[in-house]
Amino acid sequence: MSLCVAAPALAQEIRIGFVNADRIMRESAPALRAQKKLEKEFERREQDLNRVAKQLQAMQDNLDKNSVSMPDADRRNREREFNDLNREFQRRQREYREDRNQRQNEELAGVLDRANKTIRQVAEAEKFDLIVQEAVYFSPRIDITDKVIRALADTPTSGK
Repeated sequence: MSLCVAAPALAQEIRIGFVNADRIMRESAPALRAQKKLEKEFERREQDLNRVAKQLQAMQDNLDKNSVSMPDADRRNREREFNDLNREFQRRQREYREDRNQRQNEELAGVLDRANKTIRQVAEAEKFDLIVQEAVYFSPRIDITDKVIRALADTPTSGK
């Protein structure tokens, strides 16, 4: 009987917090800086891919429009040029996606590491017993995501 009375008292002493990791990865200052860094890093390659895509479209339009009136040898040469450029474009596009995904994963891993350190600091400073990042339901009363995002904005970058 005394155990049943003591259990609610123990439960009231435990401090639980919730952190929305998705929001931190979208809205925190380090995540936004990482996104801008990636955009700048890959901007030139993306522009090159867009230029080649327009070139391919122009070549395709020209072939569609003029292939009937073109001599067979010219048509075959232009089709071969188009196919070669298209293969090269697809290869470069695939490499771009792979490189960007790898760099994005690297940057986000750094953001996640900083976020976890900041979550620990907030939890220790405010004497939380448990911080949860995945939950089916949580009360807004225990959501500390905004505190963590503010704390991340206040922490200096680590030279990157």
